[in-house]
Amino acid sequence: MGLKRNVSLATGLKYKGQGPMLTFVLHRIGGLGMAVFISVHILSSFLGGDLGKFLNDVYENWAFQIFIFFCVLFHAINGLRITILDLWPKLLEHQREAIWVEWAVFIPVYSFAVFVILTTALGG
Repeated sequence: MGLKRNVSLATGLKYKGQGPMLTFVLHRIGGLGMAVFISVHILSSFLGGDLGKFLNDVYENWAFQIFIFFCVLFHAINGLRITILDLWPKLLEHQREAIWVEWAVFIPVYSFAVFVILTTALGG
């Protein structure tokens, strides 16, 4: 028996779930980003030649590295938060605070990484 929900796409996009919904969506984007990176990496090794070199250039690009680092770091920190809340269910009532802690860890680490990537890419 499937769920019967009569929710249109427009209504679903208007949902304002705030922190928990944002972390849910970003966690999925992070997983997809890592899958894209791994696929491009494997394809570049498998294909070789000019196409392989082009794919190497794609994932060695500083903009792609910033995106991939976002995906990996956010996915890891959010996964850690989810794991902690799963292992200690009494902490679920503090889920919003856990999300704030997650952002407090993510933002400085990610900012430092972007700084390093950009200074390296710009030859600084």
